[in-house]
Amino acid sequence: MKKLILVTAIAAFSMTSCKKDYTCECKDNSTVDPKDFSTKYTKTKKKTAETNCSAQNTLWSPDYTCTLK
Repeated sequence: MKKLILVTAIAAFSMTSCKKDYTCECKDNSTVDPKDFSTKYTKTKKKTAETNCSAQNTLWSPDYTCTLK
Protein backbone atom coordinates (compact mmCIF):
# COMPACT_ATOMS: atom_id res chain seq x y z
CA MET A 1 0.00 0.00 0.00
CA LYS A 2 2.85 2.40 0.86
CA LYS A 3 4.48 1.72 -2.51
CA LEU A 4 1.23 2.52 -4.31
CA ILE A 5 0.92 5.83 -2.48
CA LEU A 6 4.55 6.69 -3.22
CA VAL A 7 4.20 5.84 -6.92
CA THR A 8 0.96 7.86 -7.13
CA ALA A 9 2.57 10.87 -5.44
CA ILE A 10 5.59 10.79 -7.77
CA ALA A 11 3.35 10.46 -10.83
CA ALA A 12 1.17 13.39 -9.72
CA PHE A 13 4.20 15.58 -9.02
CA SER A 14 5.80 14.82 -12.38
CA MET A 15 2.67 15.87 -14.28
CA THR A 16 2.50 19.34 -12.73
CA SER A 17 3.95 22.18 -14.72
CA CYS A 18 6.24 24.77 -13.20
CA LYS A 19 4.25 27.99 -13.47
CA LYS A 20 5.59 31.13 -11.85
CA ASP A 21 5.24 34.89 -12.04
CA TYR A 22 7.52 36.74 -14.46
CA THR A 23 7.96 40.39 -15.39
CA CYS A 24 8.97 41.75 -18.78
CA GLU A 25 10.71 45.09 -18.17
CA CYS A 26 10.98 47.45 -21.11
CA LYS A 27 13.44 50.34 -20.90
CA ASP A 28 12.99 53.43 -23.04
CA ASN A 29 16.13 54.07 -25.10
CA SER A 30 15.36 57.75 -25.67
CA THR A 31 17.25 60.37 -23.70
CA VAL A 32 14.39 62.85 -23.64
CA ASP A 33 11.68 62.05 -21.08
CA PRO A 34 12.16 58.24 -20.95
CA LYS A 35 9.05 56.20 -20.12
CA ASP A 36 9.85 52.68 -18.93
CA PHE A 37 7.10 50.11 -18.52
CA SER A 38 6.68 46.49 -17.51
CA THR A 39 4.25 43.65 -18.15
CA LYS A 40 3.54 40.96 -15.55
CA TYR A 41 2.86 37.36 -16.49
CA THR A 42 1.29 35.50 -13.57
CA LYS A 43 1.24 31.72 -13.21
CA THR A 44 2.96 31.29 -16.56
CA LYS A 45 5.53 28.84 -17.85
CA LYS A 46 8.96 30.39 -18.40
CA LYS A 47 8.97 29.53 -22.11
CA THR A 48 5.64 31.33 -22.62
CA ALA A 49 6.85 34.40 -20.73
CA GLU A 50 10.08 34.43 -22.77
CA THR A 51 8.12 34.22 -26.03
CA ASN A 52 5.77 37.05 -25.03
CA CYS A 53 8.59 39.30 -23.81
CA SER A 54 10.55 38.64 -26.98
CA ALA A 55 7.50 39.63 -29.03
CA GLN A 56 7.29 42.91 -27.10
CA ASN A 57 10.99 43.49 -27.71
CA THR A 58 10.44 43.01 -31.44
CA LEU A 59 7.33 45.21 -31.43
CA TRP A 60 8.91 48.15 -29.60
CA SER A 61 12.43 47.92 -31.07
CA PRO A 62 14.53 50.09 -31.43
CA ASP A 63 12.76 52.53 -29.08
CA TYR A 64 12.62 50.07 -26.18
CA THR A 65 14.70 47.15 -24.93
CA CYS A 66 12.68 44.47 -23.13
CA THR A 67 14.10 41.79 -20.84
CA LEU A 68 12.46 39.08 -18.76
CA LYS A 69 13.03 39.22 -15.02
